[in-house]
Amino acid sequence: MIPKHEAISLLNKIGKDQTPFSFYCDFLGEKWNIEAFEKKNSNNFKLSISRTNAQQSIIDSEPLTVEKNPITYKDFKKAFDQVVHQINIGNSFLTNLTFSTSININSTLEEIFKLSNARYKLYVPGQFVVFSPETFVKTLDNWIYSYPMKGTIDSSIPDAEQIILNDPKETAEHITIVDLIRNDLSQIASEVSVSKFRYVEEIRTREKNLLQVSSEVKGKLKVKWQESLGDVLTKLIPAGSISGAPKPETLRIIQEVENYNREFYTGICGHFDGENLDTGVMIRFIKQEANQFFYCSGGGITSFSDPTKEYQEMIDKIYLPLESQPTR
Repeated sequence: MIPKHEAISLLNKIGKDQTPFSFYCDFLGEKWNIEAFEKKNSNNFKLSISRTNAQQSIIDSEPLTVEKNPITYKDFKKAFDQVVHQINIGNSFLTNLTFSTSININSTLEEIFKLSNARYKLYVPGQFVVFSPETFVKTLDNWIYSYPMKGTIDSSIPDAEQIILNDPKETAEHITIVDLIRNDLSQIASEVSVSKFRYVEEIRTREKNLLQVSSEVKGKLKVKWQESLGDVLTKLIPAGSISGAPKPETLRIIQEVENYNREFYTGICGHFDGENLDTGVMIRFIKQEANQFFYCSGGGITSFSDPTKEYQEMIDKIYLPLESQPTR
């Protein structure tokens, strides 16, 4: 691992040299692991980025299961009330509140990495596994794209898509995050615009299927932006969708209210091919501490939030994505 200031210098250099590499960093962008592309599946970590929704074969495998042991609603409500108080006194418009849930699983982190199906998968031996559906930023032809994901609902609920798209709380939360991402991209790009607003994708799991709402925000990068790759990435971290707005004050609230250290949960992982970047937000995250496993999950809190719904959303997001994921 290397600290932020060293990471910026190294990323700028290898971006200028057009050297392919893979990486991941923690939530605040203070710790980085960067490896040349040819070593991306070393003993250090394994990264997989999928651009298809092809079904993975699990015919010969025992079905993976996850037993959830979430915090009590009482404890959740205590943290929720602290966040809402900070919102009501004007310190935040939206705060992403997360928790670490003890789980029992009938597999190893490596098996989950191999068998799960997601856009972004990362496995760090003995530490954690990620199977994330959320793109952070990706680039193409000097354009940068971000896909903030805000809003989740059980797809089996009648008219689920219309319910979530018409929900005032979900709409306000999504608008806030899209606006934050627009501001973030404006630091490093011009012609920033929202090219797709609040579209719905389905994520299939063995337990239940979920609908999630995303938008696409894009901006034009300067020519040879790769020479400032480290500065570009670190100006955007942490991701707005898993922190909140305004970002600096909301980060303070998160660190005061959450009862654990996120570390690499909600950090960033990705790959640079020498010209373009493709990165994901490290949500859907299982970490290992000795022989215990913990699943980190949560959601955005606004003044409109219903604590019972937010508590259930935190639990619903604890799943293993063993079926095909949508492509973007």
